[in-house]
Amino acid sequence: MAKDKQPSGWGERPRGGPAKSVAELVPSVGQAAFKRFGFIQSSIVSRWREIVGEKYANVSAPESIRFPQGKKSDGTLTLVVGRAFGPMMQHVQPIIIERVNRFFGYAAVARIVMRAGDIAEAKPQRKKPDLRPIPAELGDSLREIADPELRAVLTSLAQGVASAPEGMPVLGKVR
Repeated sequence: MAKDKQPSGWGERPRGGPAKSVAELVPSVGQAAFKRFGFIQSSIVSRWREIVGEKYANVSAPESIRFPQGKKSDGTLTLVVGRAFGPMMQHVQPIIIERVNRFFGYAAVARIVMRAGDIAEAKPQRKKPDLRPIPAELGDSLREIADPELRAVLTSLAQGVASAPEGMPVLGKVR
């Protein structure tokens, strides 16, 4: 066989079609787990904050949706609610039912059952550091770097070092 000629089917997978990325496979893997706990769509969990709003998402989380035998409507949504917020959430049940049903596009939920529990807090977003100008002695040496990507990374590092609070160790020295 000549070097420049490849066998037929070279580079093709023998069965199963083209290779799939992990991102394509993960939703189907998680889907089975979500269905086990009564969620038809995993997106109700991942998009809870968007569905009910910031105020209610901070104090509640969906636990499961249970439907009557053979139906996919008039279900019961079970929510885990922060202990101190039970009375407030009882008053806003109709609002939550309406928002969840709007999300599904049909009357998927007819009632809500609440269970007191701890809600995992969303991680607070880190505030971007207040970057000070680069000291002149560092700035001059950075201009000499030919690679623009490396220069950008080193400039960012220099700004971070310049912005470090007093008393914080920087590169083995205390400022």
